[in-house]
Amino acid sequence: MQNKLKIINDPVHGFIRIPHEILFDIIEHPYFQRLRRIGQTGLLNLIFPGATHTRFHHALGAMHLMFTALETLKQKGVKISEEEEKGAMLAILMHDIGHGPFSHALESMLMDDWHHENLSLLLMNRLNVEFNGELSIAIEMFQGKYHRKFFNQLISSQLDVDRLDYLKRDSFFTGVSEGSINTQRIISMMNVCEEGELVIDAKGVYSIENFLTARMFMYWQVYYHKTSALAEFLLVKILERAKYMVSQGVDLSATENLKYFLHREKSSATDEDVERFTQLDDNDIIQAMKSWQNTDDVILSYWCKCVIQRNLPKTIISSHSFSREFTEEKIKNTNEFFGIDNGGELVHEIKRKLLPYDTKKQPIYLLKKNGEKIRLEESEDQLLSGLMVNKTKRYILTFPRDIS
Repeated sequence: MQNKLKIINDPVHGFIRIPHEILFDIIEHPYFQRLRRIGQTGLLNLIFPGATHTRFHHALGAMHLMFTALETLKQKGVKISEEEEKGAMLAILMHDIGHGPFSHALESMLMDDWHHENLSLLLMNRLNVEFNGELSIAIEMFQGKYHRKFFNQLISSQLDVDRLDYLKRDSFFTGVSEGSINTQRIISMMNVCEEGELVIDAKGVYSIENFLTARMFMYWQVYYHKTSALAEFLLVKILERAKYMVSQGVDLSATENLKYFLHREKSSATDEDVERFTQLDDNDIIQAMKSWQNTDDVILSYWCKCVIQRNLPKTIISSHSFSREFTEEKIKNTNEFFGIDNGGELVHEIKRKLLPYDTKKQPIYLLKKNGEKIRLEESEDQLLSGLMVNKTKRYILTFPRDIS
């Protein structure tokens, strides 16, 4: 009989326990093992060379933090059954199982507008059949249909264990210390109020503010860094261009599964779509880009060389949109330099916006000693939360480096 209650050594959280056999079975499943070949942060390693960690790392880390959070709540007198614990840990373990190659950048490209959460749910349902209904509670919690609301909040809210793991992990692997948060301290402050919602003990207000500012800094310094925004944008454009060329009858070399999606017409997902999707990973896309560097199409070849040789286009960042005259001048210079008439394909304005703390969507509540529940931004102890309720926008103009 195989011992499934393993311990995994994680560089961020230390030793991670697998306390239930079903968790081990899911981790061993090919759907989950595929996450080893899907980067957590897309092409971020072009900017931060250490950012080579995967969705597999992240899912295990989030599962560990879920276990820690549930233990904390139990100690505070919240009744949590073994089935609920298992369900919550399974739900967070599988929350990213539907991610495609290079994560967010390509999900709409390959599977129309299939958000990874829809795909995760679809794969969870398939696994549930395979495991004779053992994942039913996990699926309810993931969808927010379980009668105790705090389980879903731990999986998906403004302060969930998913965010707690990726911020700490991405900060660790990129080396950007501004994103580092004290996950243990935040989790130790978690509580459940009488209505069954997740709250934070009022004395944890500064840990939460630190978490919100760390997340804001990580977005502008890492995820929305002008070169990372550009790299993600290029991936989308490369696949769009490849799909367009295939529709024009051009034969592009690609792995069998990627070729299938390049040829696929928009429609709802079939069983074959899902089966092939679960065979795709970052390697299919990298292999294709390496090959497409040599295609006759100037646009596709240029973009693929940019990524593979890390000779990225030029970017300018601004808090305002770029003027039409400025953009058209860049297009004119691009046409002249490459001897083409579709230079507009290589000049783009990319927009990024961030709302650090959304008070409408899922406010964070503090629990005072007297049992009163107040919103974070209304606490008289808060220092920064009131400043984080406004959206910030950045505009990035990209154009070929050769014309700058």
